[in-house]
Amino acid sequence: MFQTGFIASLILSTAPAVAFAHVTLQADEAPADSYYLAVLQVPHGCDGRATTEVDIKLPEGFIGAKPQPKPGWEIEIVKGKYHKSYDLHGQPVAEGPLEIRWKNGNLPDDYFDTFTISGKFADIAAGTAVPFVTTQLCGTDGKTTWDQIAKDGQSPHDLKNPAPVVMLTAVDEHEHHHDDMAGMFMGVSVGDLDITSAAIKAMTPGQPVAGGFVTIVNKGKTDDRLVSVTIAEGASHVDLHEMSINNDVMTMRKLADGLPVPAGQTVEMKPGGLHMMIMGVTRPFKAGDTVRATLTFEKAGQVELNIPVRDMKPGMKNMKM
Repeated sequence: MFQTGFIASLILSTAPAVAFAHVTLQADEAPADSYYLAVLQVPHGCDGRATTEVDIKLPEGFIGAKPQPKPGWEIEIVKGKYHKSYDLHGQPVAEGPLEIRWKNGNLPDDYFDTFTISGKFADIAAGTAVPFVTTQLCGTDGKTTWDQIAKDGQSPHDLKNPAPVVMLTAVDEHEHHHDDMAGMFMGVSVGDLDITSAAIKAMTPGQPVAGGFVTIVNKGKTDDRLVSVTIAEGASHVDLHEMSINNDVMTMRKLADGLPVPAGQTVEMKPGGLHMMIMGVTRPFKAGDTVRATLTFEKAGQVELNIPVRDMKPGMKNMKM
């Protein structure tokens, strides 16, 4: 067990909040007309039963949506026509995903998990509260729908089943980044591997280390291994770590032999689990920055990433503890 001050600081800053009562979005604010990573946090099942399906209705104006694969879950993408045409990468789009369903999985009531969708907000005014209505299914007869919207002046705490909501904010043109520079990682491939998401958590003043996360999908028939990660500038080295909680004790261990990426499986780094520990940071990484990194795999070889630095907030402003 690590007991040094800086490790404890990293744990507190990167570990997910697991005590919230409602289904929530990890980041509850986003710039209007920007790319957004909708990370939905599911904290429990239905009256003690395990969650077996999570359905998310995408709000109108959230376009080009792509779900992140999850080991042990099937994904169904329901497509249809938008209410109007939108601009995406300079091209008009009038239809696309309307609902994402993770099916035939098993999330016990004693655990929490996250479900992630990337997409872009288009033509929704700043100041709008945008709901991602979510339904949890637990077996054949358990169901909870998170669809209630707080009225003006009403607190979401007063609602039984509040919908996960993101508030759109005005865009600062001086800080606006396009495509994968807009706080959004668009994905790269190397060999049989797809890197489907990547982010570094924005640092606080005085924090000596940073947490980094990627998701690796091995589409091939051969096991691979992430051997090392290097940062082009601004950090001395990167270690691969695994964080876990056993008997209410949080522990961390270094993966000295690298991170296995089994054939046909997805390996997800996320706060509170597998992660990159970026050491010797010379200047704190701030939201909006981009960090150049090189990932080296045992078989697939090297791939370079532009990893966005994001405010990875736990999204607990409207949560009951």
